[in-house]
Amino acid sequence: MDRIDTSLIALRRILRATDLFGREIKQTAGVTPVQFRVLQIIAETGNATAKTIAQRMRVSQGTVTSLVDRLVREGMVLREKSTLDRRQTNIHITPKGTQTLADAPDPLQQRFVRKFAAMEDWEQAMLVASLERVAAMLDADDIDASPVLDTGDIKQHSES
Repeated sequence: MDRIDTSLIALRRILRATDLFGREIKQTAGVTPVQFRVLQIIAETGNATAKTIAQRMRVSQGTVTSLVDRLVREGMVLREKSTLDRRQTNIHITPKGTQTLADAPDPLQQRFVRKFAAMEDWEQAMLVASLERVAAMLDADDIDASPVLDTGDIKQHSES
C-alpha cells in the first residue's frame, strides 16, 4: 500500500472514530459531544455564563444559546438571573446534568488530551504541525471549529 492510501485510511479512521463516539454518547447519555462539552464547562464551577462558554468553545453566543436551550429542555441545566448583575444570566448544572456527565462514556477528546499530554514536547509540536498541514491541504484551515471531537456543523448538533 502506498503512502497516499495509508494517509487516506488514517484520515478515514479518525473520522469514523469521531462519528462512532458521537453516536455512542448520544445513545448512552442522550446528548451530543458538543452538548456534553457545554455540561463539562458548566460543571467545572457549578455555573457559567453563555459568554464564558462561547469563549471557551470558540463559538458564538448564539450557538451557545441554542445548545443551552436544548439542555434546559432536557432538565440538565437551568438559567438564573445573577443577583450581582441583573443583566447577566448564569447557567447552572442540575443533578440530572451532573448524572449525565457521570454516566457518559469517556469523551474522545479527553482520551486524546491524556495521550497527547504524555507525548514529548517535540512529538506534540510535530503532531500539531502535521495536523495543521493536513487542514491546509483540505482547504479547511479557515473553517471555524471548536475544540470538540465531533463531526458535522456545531449548530446542527444544538438542535439534536
